[in-house]
Amino acid sequence: MHRPSWTAALLAISLIATAAPVPVLAQAPAATGSPMILETDPAPLVAETANGEKLFTIEVADEDHERAAGLMFRTEMRDDHGMLFEFQQTRPVAFWMKNTPMPLDLVFIGEDGKVIAVLPGEPFSTASITPDAPTRFVLELKAGTAQKAGIVDGVRLRHPRIDVVAD
Repeated sequence: MHRPSWTAALLAISLIATAAPVPVLAQAPAATGSPMILETDPAPLVAETANGEKLFTIEVADEDHERAAGLMFRTEMRDDHGMLFEFQQTRPVAFWMKNTPMPLDLVFIGEDGKVIAVLPGEPFSTASITPDAPTRFVLELKAGTAQKAGIVDGVRLRHPRIDVVAD
């Protein structure tokens, strides 16, 4: 019986680990306690604020397991970066911050691309965070970023995924 050497075995494991698609990596956070890092979307998210346009790089969580993990276990994120949660239909949604050590702004967005509400997310809280209106998208940013950028109720957010629904 032929047994592979340790070097060959480690090389095979390394190749498998680096070739793993994002959805496989996205399933790990809840089980391992490590953050899910999705690929950055090539298109920026643009907030059309009273003080001009503000651009953000985003990760898009558009599958159930990605939305469930979100920004859990993340301890840092750039001010110009966020995660956009995309739902297949406009509906009531609720978020919580269990396993999320970083305080967040949760920007709830209607199907017209306009901000419904900006609500705070407190680290490790299991309290429900939900706006008073049905939601199509949610943008999570570092706490305080929405205010600094001028993102308030009624501001229009643009991104190809939002524009397909809003236009």
